[in-house]
Amino acid sequence: MELKGTKLTWLGHAAFRLETGGKTIYIDPWVMGNPACPDRDKKVAKADVLLCTHGHFDHIGDAVAIAKQHNPTVVGIFELCAWMQKKGAQKTSPMNKGGSQSVANIRVTMVHADHSCGIQDDDGSIVYGGEPCGYVIELDSGLTLYHAGDTAVFGDMRIIQELYQPDIVMLPIGDLFTMSPRQAAYACRLLQAKHVIPMHFGTFPALTGTPAELKRLVGDLGCEVIDMKPGQTIG
Repeated sequence: MELKGTKLTWLGHAAFRLETGGKTIYIDPWVMGNPACPDRDKKVAKADVLLCTHGHFDHIGDAVAIAKQHNPTVVGIFELCAWMQKKGAQKTSPMNKGGSQSVANIRVTMVHADHSCGIQDDDGSIVYGGEPCGYVIELDSGLTLYHAGDTAVFGDMRIIQELYQPDIVMLPIGDLFTMSPRQAAYACRLLQAKHVIPMHFGTFPALTGTPAELKRLVGDLGCEVIDMKPGQTIG
C-alpha cells in the first residue's frame, strides 16, 4: 500500500511508530515494556510527538521514560497531560474530544472512544485520567489515519467517516477489554474502511481475537485487512 513517503511501524499491541516529514511520532508508547515489541524496536532513538489515547499501562507504560529522554510533545486529553507534567514531561499539548491541533507536521483531531481511563500511579492507586479517545491523523501528503484507541464499536464511527474519510483505520480486535473481530467488522462497515490494521490482540492469552477472523467477517466489504507483524513497517 502506498503511504506517500510515510512509514508506519506496528510495535505490537496498540503501539505504532509513524515517521513522516522528518518527524517521528509514537502512538500509545508502550515500547520497552511491551512483550510483543521486538527487541530491535525497544530502543527509542528519536521521538518528536507522543499521542496517548488513554492512561492504561499498556498504552502509556513508557511515556514518562520517553518524555524524559527525548522531550517530545505529549498529546492527550487534559487530565492525562497534567499527570504527565507531574511525572516530568516538559512539553505537553492537551486537548479534548472534538478538538484539533497541529503538532510537528501532522494535524490531529481527538475523537470519541468507548472505554475507561484510570491511570495506575506509582503506589498502585488509580487516579482519574480523563476520558479515553481515538485520533484522526491528517498528514501533509493528504493521507488520513484513524487510530481508534481502546474502544467498543459505537455508532458515531459513521460521523468519523463522514467528516474525515480515513484511508487507514487501526482497530482493536482482541475482545474482553475492547472490540472483538465481530464488532470490529461492524466498525469497518460504519467507517467504510478501505484498509484496516488489527491491533490489541494476542499480547496476552486473554486477547483472543485474530486478524483471520476479522478478514473472514469483512469479506463482503471490499476492505483490506493488513495483518502486520510486530516490528513490520509499511510504506
